[in-house]
Parts: sequence; structure tokens; C-alpha cells
Amino acid sequence: MLTIHLHNLLFHAFHGFYEEEQILGNEFEINADVVVDAPEQITKLRQTVNYVTIYNAIKQRMQQPTALLETVAQELTLAIHQIDNRIKSVHITIKKLSPPIENFEGIVGVSYQREF
Repeated sequence: MLTIHLHNLLFHAFHGFYEEEQILGNEFEINADVVVDAPEQITKLRQTVNYVTIYNAIKQRMQQPTALLETVAQELTLAIHQIDNRIKSVHITIKKLSPPIENFEGIVGVSYQREF
């Protein structure tokens, strides 16, 4: 098994339950770990899953406003899995970098993992 990591991906998106988030948007950080059933020696791109394809799936999904980060994480996992049937598991973490919480310093987020 091989794990492809895409970490610290930054997006400005309009996910959130509150009207302010849906209008102003927020900064999000995505971390994705994708486990692929791969041959013992990889010498060609076709023997693995192209991380550019994974990134593009994440980017496309982040452009669709959604009320709950949980929904985004679950749908991202499914979208990544649909890229290639050699993908055996996906672990997604989404962090909202500036949550609209009064007098709050920090980051909120969700993680979701699924095996196929």
C-alpha cells in the first residue's frame, strides 16, 4: 500500500451554517491522505494515482458552498474514491481557520476517514 499526502491546501470558500459565513466566506485548510493499492515498484505514473487529479477533485468540491463541514468531508472522500478503484481509504481533515465565534482564538475542524 502507498499513501499519497496532500497537506496544507488552502482555499477561500463559503461553507458554513451562519449567513455571515455564506456571504463573506472563510479560509480553510485541507489535509488528505489517500491509501492506494500499488505495485511493489512504481516507475510510471499510471501505476499510481496522480496527486494533481486528487487536488483538482478537492478544489472543485471546495467551490460548492455547503452548510456543514461534515458534509464536505464525506463528499470529498467519495469524490476522491471515484477517481480510481485502487484507492483503498481516504482520510480528510478540514480546518476552518477563522471561525465566527466571539472572543475565540484557534481553529475548528472535522476529520473523516473511510475505507473501501
